[in-house]
Amino acid sequence: MSQVNKETKVEKKPKVESYDIAKSDETLHLAVDLAKFIKENRLYQNIQGKEYVNVEGWQYAGSRLGILPVVEHVVNISTDDEIKYQAKVNLLDLRSQQVVGAGFAICSNKEQGKKYYQEFAIASMAQTRAIGKAYRNILAWIIRAAGYEPTPVEEMDYGGNESSAKPAVPTEKKATMKAASATPVAEKAPVDEQVTGVRYASAKQKEEIIRLLNNPVITRQEKTKMLLNINRFDEERAAQAIEKLKKVIEDREDGQSAAA
Repeated sequence: MSQVNKETKVEKKPKVESYDIAKSDETLHLAVDLAKFIKENRLYQNIQGKEYVNVEGWQYAGSRLGILPVVEHVVNISTDDEIKYQAKVNLLDLRSQQVVGAGFAICSNKEQGKKYYQEFAIASMAQTRAIGKAYRNILAWIIRAAGYEPTPVEEMDYGGNESSAKPAVPTEKKATMKAASATPVAEKAPVDEQVTGVRYASAKQKEEIIRLLNNPVITRQEKTKMLLNINRFDEERAAQAIEKLKKVIEDREDGQSAAA
């Protein structure tokens, strides 16, 4: 009998809450959940006083609804003087196995801050933008209900942070008020949770980092890792990254010269 009970306990799995996009009351609850998740993981950027969600935040919203992105194609449309890629992403509803949305996007090294991007980075950004665009086409109102701008960060032409654009920590207040207007006003986030005075890396710093990453002694893995995080660097961290890259390049070039 005890063995049967043990087997029964092993078979039990924790229930994972999911939402149905066809039910408005459920999606409004999702908006509250989104506000909390995006805040805790800082999946947003403050651009000129408005808060825009990173593609990771849009993916989280989609995953809670059982809607996942599937890349249809990434096409090279470059010219002799421009690296340019276009991508298309479809959204698949896992419940119905039907395509419920799509997004199309382009990325070019002619854009601000992307002059020194390598080809793989341009192709990757086109795909990332297409994912955000696809989710935006069907989930923009949910992101808005969560208290954020209905445009993914990756769609914004953003080369740095101005002094007037300070990243404010979002609270669940906006989403809660939209989900239930009769609910009393939520308390503001504690002062120690609010981040003020932070300046993100400038376009000039980003270009310098990318220029250094293009040095042959820097590995592909190192390039990819830094490029994935470059938009989250503040000015101090960007300056540190530049100095570190210069030192690594100098040490490795000296090592190659000695070996020769």
